[in-house]
Amino acid sequence: MRHLLQRHPLPMQTSFAHSLVLTYALPPHLLTPLIPPGLTLDTYRDTQGVEHGFVAAAVVDTRALRPSFLPERLGRDFILTGYRIFTRFPTPGGRTMRGLRILRSDTDHRMMVHGGNLFSRYNYHLARIATRTVDRTLEFKVASADGRADLHVRADLADTPAPLPPGSPFANAKDARRYAGPLPYTFEYEPQTRSVIVVKATRTHWDPVPVTVDVPTLTFFASGAFAGCEPVLANAFHVSDLRYGWERGHRRALDGRAL
Repeated sequence: MRHLLQRHPLPMQTSFAHSLVLTYALPPHLLTPLIPPGLTLDTYRDTQGVEHGFVAAAVVDTRALRPSFLPERLGRDFILTGYRIFTRFPTPGGRTMRGLRILRSDTDHRMMVHGGNLFSRYNYHLARIATRTVDRTLEFKVASADGRADLHVRADLADTPAPLPPGSPFANAKDARRYAGPLPYTFEYEPQTRSVIVVKATRTHWDPVPVTVDVPTLTFFASGAFAGCEPVLANAFHVSDLRYGWERGHRRALDGRAL
């Protein structure tokens, strides 16, 4: 009955000292097999008529992460990384929820690995993660235990708002911002009941700023379903000093009906 615990039973609260999200464009045919039943790929068609799917690589420096009913002093600080596909979930009333499907998460603390995998399907792994800010350059280094999610990224926080990365499929900054994670929802598929667990995020003062990034290392796209692909950096956004949380998960049928 472990799947009953993995429905995000606890509302959570934290604040982001830094959140850096890199969104990569990939061909839809690579991502569609990774989408569970009920969800569809959230795509974008560029000015040449080419359709793109997207995976976000996010690094978040969280402070006082805790269940919402606990005081801030009982929270813990963690650094979290996540790889997520941009998806859509249509509902019977014609509304479509936009959200993220988690592929993998890493963190710098065993407590978060155990708790995260007990109460979610976010697929947490333990990693060595270092961060520093020098002269308005924010840097993260992630060394994953299996080598499949190593990441080294530097973001220039002084050069803002930055232009779109070279080769980005987005026509303009407005289009790019629509694919600036995190999105309002996260979706997980529960195979035991053939249903979707929907987790709604809460946030304040949401104002992501486009930044220029240098990414010397990113191994996530080097193996598995992505082996041999050439992801294109589509955008990079940074936010700081943001209060963030998420509600208890709710289960929906594959056609979007609330259960």
